[in-house]
Amino acid sequence: MINWQSVQEVANAKPRDKLEHRIFLLSLTGVLSPGPDHVVRSVLRDPIAHKFLSNLSPASRANWEMKSDGMHFESVAVEGPDFAGVARLVLNRPKQSNALNAAMFREIPAAVASLDADPNVRVIIVAGSGKHFCAGIDLQFLSTDSVQSSSAGGGAGRLGLEREAFRRHVKWLQDAFTSFEHCRKPVIAAIHGACIGAGIDMITACDLRYCTDDAKFSVKEVDLAITADLGTLQRLPHVVGYSATMELALTARAFDGKEARELKLVHGVLPSKDLLDERVYAVAAEIAGKSPLAIMGTKAVLLKSRNSSVADGLDYVATWNAALLHKEDILEAMMSRMEHRNPLFAKL
Repeated sequence: MINWQSVQEVANAKPRDKLEHRIFLLSLTGVLSPGPDHVVRSVLRDPIAHKFLSNLSPASRANWEMKSDGMHFESVAVEGPDFAGVARLVLNRPKQSNALNAAMFREIPAAVASLDADPNVRVIIVAGSGKHFCAGIDLQFLSTDSVQSSSAGGGAGRLGLEREAFRRHVKWLQDAFTSFEHCRKPVIAAIHGACIGAGIDMITACDLRYCTDDAKFSVKEVDLAITADLGTLQRLPHVVGYSATMELALTARAFDGKEARELKLVHGVLPSKDLLDERVYAVAAEIAGKSPLAIMGTKAVLLKSRNSSVADGLDYVATWNAALLHKEDILEAMMSRMEHRNPLFAKL
């Protein structure tokens, strides 16, 4: 919905430069339209948008900012999307170093599904509040909810039922991180501090990963007499290779951000959390400016091809493009380059 009061202020603004005009056009296409389930954590990060909004009256500025009425969670926080289409999913148990409990395993896939369904969201950043990204599974949750002990009686039938219940429980835990892969939008992990055990399960399900140089990683499960079962052993070999995964998983040794970059677990290493946030946001905003259909297709085809033969992958992408190639997006991409402007693509 167009906010005509803000439109009128833009129309009357002096001087009416190209930057203000660009934001005005974005509003007409819905890119800046406020939605019921979003929040802008601060004034928009982009200096262009900041300049524009600072010139509006307080009432009109409030009309441009997005309000949060929908997603309320106990253990995670959802921020945005902002004007560029970038949203943040923040692990929000800082006192527990964002150790994963039952609430997190419930709320992560719910938040991802909501962001995936939101046409204003184009890229999702996953981050941690406090000093650490994620210290792994909460040991209290592990001891009380995850590990089932067999009954003294009941025979083989009872034992079989308990084991099947535990298998379903593990599948439920796995689904929380698989939701990142199932999400149509790219998911970028911003990692600082500890990223241990299930934290690595989580980030290997993300599409891109960046960290601080003092980040600490460990595939920790064997130290707890557990075989990692939430995705690391399946996904990490595709990221760092089979041999490196074997060594990291068998030793459970810790490694830092520099080694994570050498292993190609992360795409970049930054010297501080502030610089990490800036870098990850810049990457997210760059991706968000491209055709959403093309980005969605690229992610889907790469994930499909990961576990397929080259021939099957080629067949899949041919079928995908035959069904979903969007000629209007192609034309807009070409015209925007010729006209030296940012492209305006339709939402998903």
